[in-house]
Amino acid sequence: MSATPQKNRAARRALAAVAGLATLGALAAAAPAAGAQGHGHGHPKPRTVDVQLLSFNDLHGNLEPPAGSAGNVNEIQADGTVKAVPAGGVEYLASSLRTARKGNPYSITAAAGDMVGASPLLSGLFHDEPTVEALNKIDLDVSAVGNHEFDEGSAELTRLQKGGCHPTEGCFEKGKKFKGADFPYLAANATYEKTGKPVLKPYTVWKKNGVKVGFIGVTLEGTPNIVTAEGVKGLKFHDEIETVNKYAKELDRQGVKSIVALIHEGGAPASDSYNYDCDSPGPGDGISGPIVEIAKGITPRVDALVTGHTHQAYACTVPDPAGNDRMVTSASSFGKVYTDTTLTYDLRTKDIVRTKVKSANHVVTRDQAKAQDMTDLIARWNKTAAPIAGAPQGFISADINGRGSTAPEKPLGNVIADAQLAGLSPADKGGAQVAFMNPGGIRADLVYAASGSEGDGVVTYGEAFTVQPFTNMMNVVDLTGAQLLTALQQQVSGANEASPKILQVSKGFTYTLDMTKTGAARIVTDSVKLDGAALDPAKTYRVAMNEFLGGGGDGFPVLGQGTNKLVGASDLDLFNAYLAANSSATAPLAPPATDRITVVK
Repeated sequence: MSATPQKNRAARRALAAVAGLATLGALAAAAPAAGAQGHGHGHPKPRTVDVQLLSFNDLHGNLEPPAGSAGNVNEIQADGTVKAVPAGGVEYLASSLRTARKGNPYSITAAAGDMVGASPLLSGLFHDEPTVEALNKIDLDVSAVGNHEFDEGSAELTRLQKGGCHPTEGCFEKGKKFKGADFPYLAANATYEKTGKPVLKPYTVWKKNGVKVGFIGVTLEGTPNIVTAEGVKGLKFHDEIETVNKYAKELDRQGVKSIVALIHEGGAPASDSYNYDCDSPGPGDGISGPIVEIAKGITPRVDALVTGHTHQAYACTVPDPAGNDRMVTSASSFGKVYTDTTLTYDLRTKDIVRTKVKSANHVVTRDQAKAQDMTDLIARWNKTAAPIAGAPQGFISADINGRGSTAPEKPLGNVIADAQLAGLSPADKGGAQVAFMNPGGIRADLVYAASGSEGDGVVTYGEAFTVQPFTNMMNVVDLTGAQLLTALQQQVSGANEASPKILQVSKGFTYTLDMTKTGAARIVTDSVKLDGAALDPAKTYRVAMNEFLGGGGDGFPVLGQGTNKLVGASDLDLFNAYLAANSSATAPLAPPATDRITVVK
């Protein structure tokens, strides 16, 4: 990255009217370092400077604070209890970052992917242009791509980077052309099949006053398994470790010794509280998941790993291949948390003093002043979205939790599966007997409290879209009872064994999940029933699911084997039709019972 944008950004940051405190690290950097050489008139030149790395991940276009339990962050209190803290929203994220930068002359802001995609209506309706605009204003310096950056294909990702109006919908604001991201999106391990070249830049180098920090960005190698086939058409995704190591070597040859990897893959800490110490009792002991093995394989040339994808918050040390501890961080999701990492940069070796790296996660609280430029941006786009977003779709009597539910069977999952079955069970619509919904496709809760002027209990189009933003087309296919049983087993085995993906099922479909067992044995075979009758392995059933599951996505290859496919309406259309048919102002929809999956722990 050239020096000029950095100077402009520094000037803009200096003007940000937010009070802040100089960090102890910055004060320490200003003091003479041990062994510093004299520099005339008794002013020793410091040997090191502290580079501040602010990072976040998985924003998913959440410009407004996420509603309901999905907008909370868990915080461990001094007495050991856990408190839910409302967090997130770009008005507060911008304020948090601008405050944190105060007193830090060397400050970089980086992201680990999924900035866009699966976004609420305010961003999703406009193909995430509002989010890219917000990130430009927040002064994001660099981001890796995540799997959701590929939701609409590589051409659309390139448009988000380079700008230009949407190819079919045109410009969303009269007289304004979309400028694209003024930060580089890095896609080192996503290449075109035909040319072998990366879809976007593999790395970038941040420079200021002779300080150079390289950033390599990758998404998870398994991106094709969790994105629609259309989104990754013509692309290949490569091993994260091999790719990062390759480009770290290239940067090293160019004299860039300080390197950070931005990786859209993550882990699972033993606690979901953002301030849990995942280095307890020993370094990295409190974290598991794919990122641990990746971290252990990435060359020691890389000084820190900023990660994402799992929507967890952690700041741990995991040993590198040389056995030295290295910082691995992640900042929850939806802009609810940011990470502040201090990288002590040795001006002589041009490298990071690894033993001095410190990192901590901070909540983006909603009790701070809002950033006015973000408030204005939200208001402007809300005005454009209002005619569509505010249309009422139905009524609910209480919160119906989806994303905010940690249970295998989620109340909102049941509503969505029931909506799909209701819309696709008529003979001329596919004759579905059962519907399956992937849990990752439920992006929010349905919240009783009004989001605007619609009134409590009213579900607007915008709220329904936020729950199901992909607008996947529905499929109804033939599958045998044996294949359905295999699908249930694939929830908890194979690719999904370490982190089960429990399908949400429509009413009448019941079974027992025994989590005391391992792998496929967790499904109690003779407990699986449809409308009270045992599942017959030899019988053919008509099964409804979205096109993503119908393509074998999320580690369910057997669901891709369905035959006699009928393509129905979109998942969102069916959801809204169900709300309209099953609720009214006087008889709102109540949260359904969660009694379809019996869980043995």
